[in-house]
Amino acid sequence: MMTRLTATLFTTSLLFSTACAQEVKTESATTQAETTAANAVAAVPAEDKASVFAGANEADWRDIDPENTLQITTDYGTFVVEMVPEFAPLHVEQIKTLARQKFYDDITFHRVIDGFMNQTGDPRGDGTGSSSLPDIKAEFTFRRAPEMAIALVGQEMSRAGEVGTGFYKSFPVATKPASQAILTKDGKVDAWGLHCSGTTSMARGGHDVNSANSQFFLMRSEYPSLNQQYTIWGMTVWGNEGLTKIKVGTRGEVEGFVPDKMITVRVSADLPKAERIPVQVLKTDSRSFDKYLNTLKLENGTYPKVCDIKVPTRLKP
Repeated sequence: MMTRLTATLFTTSLLFSTACAQEVKTESATTQAETTAANAVAAVPAEDKASVFAGANEADWRDIDPENTLQITTDYGTFVVEMVPEFAPLHVEQIKTLARQKFYDDITFHRVIDGFMNQTGDPRGDGTGSSSLPDIKAEFTFRRAPEMAIALVGQEMSRAGEVGTGFYKSFPVATKPASQAILTKDGKVDAWGLHCSGTTSMARGGHDVNSANSQFFLMRSEYPSLNQQYTIWGMTVWGNEGLTKIKVGTRGEVEGFVPDKMITVRVSADLPKAERIPVQVLKTDSRSFDKYLNTLKLENGTYPKVCDIKVPTRLKP
């Protein structure tokens, strides 16, 4: 029987090997159009995007729910994470419970891989630990009702075939066509979050998909091979620039490695109002978001890949 240490090390090796294979495949298959798409956001004049936001109706900006917002303080600033119980209610509840217990305070980023992710949440600091709470059942996908509007920007191939991609709130998602809902018993279709830069997702021990507990990771870059394999429960909506500043290394593998840590982790609703970071997100079902997307369009009339588009955020005026 595999010990947690063995399972963790095996999973680390397997996940890293899979990721490398995905990188090679992606690079060899890249077309000129894809390269253009990847650079599209950076190529849009800042003044064009600024004019869209300046003209945005105040009603097009939404406050994020403090009960489903996490503030993670680090030496590189505070990461504000919008949590999404619509995707992963069990995981969001576990994260909030642990944050309220102050479980995550001073826990290190014990495994950080450049171009991949920052992993944390282990009280032992070596990848083998967890909390005293029960493990959580996997929530890799969710059932999307027609009223759960998605701002579609493209299509891509997935394990489930060709799916639409777009945004729900601040979250990049993939979804089967809403038209298929009439063929299902519950009137809903399968959808799932995407592992783009800023996504927060749950780690697990070994091959048991229902073994997530306290460890999670914040994505530094897009990593599609993780989609539908790990549970996404949040998106970093503020402080993204700090994600790639977390010190790269793995505890126990790199001699002399002193990992960075999360100083405090709090549910925003539990903080005094003066200590909450008042982040607002542009509504993805608004005309202002449509105008923003139009500034990103390529010459052929399509949009960049969904992971190359960031939903605009701001501090509430």
